[in-house]
Amino acid sequence: MAELPIWMRDPIGSAERGENPTVLARLRSGFAVFGWSQFLPGYSLLLGVPRVARLEDMPRDGRRLFLDDMGLLGEAVARACAPRRVNYSIYGNTDPYVHAHVVPRYDWEPAERVTRPIWEYGPEKWSAPEYAFDEAKHGDLKRRIAAALAESV
Repeated sequence: MAELPIWMRDPIGSAERGENPTVLARLRSGFAVFGWSQFLPGYSLLLGVPRVARLEDMPRDGRRLFLDDMGLLGEAVARACAPRRVNYSIYGNTDPYVHAHVVPRYDWEPAERVTRPIWEYGPEKWSAPEYAFDEAKHGDLKRRIAAALAESV
């Protein structure tokens, strides 16, 4: 397996340095980024800044901003992608910082998948090269989400 690019190993630090190519916008609570896997077009994340391990570690005002920004990102994804709905999730089981997944869900997904969490899609989707973020392939959608997000903030 190839080594991850630096921006993927430290997405927040690379965003702060202007080196993360997936950044959609700097929001009040962190960075909105385009997902590095696009098997569900428009999949995006909100990376919390400053870094804390758990949502409950954020001061209440920071938590409110983070959850509001998550909703703004979801609205932008919905406007740019026209999915059947947008799902939101915060886990913290892998990465040591608060981040939210903003996931468009589509009518074209297999019936057995559309009502299930996206994590049940196997690694053949998450790590497939054809879905990996590529500016040439995904740049237009990334720019549409960024523009919709700019209209909201």
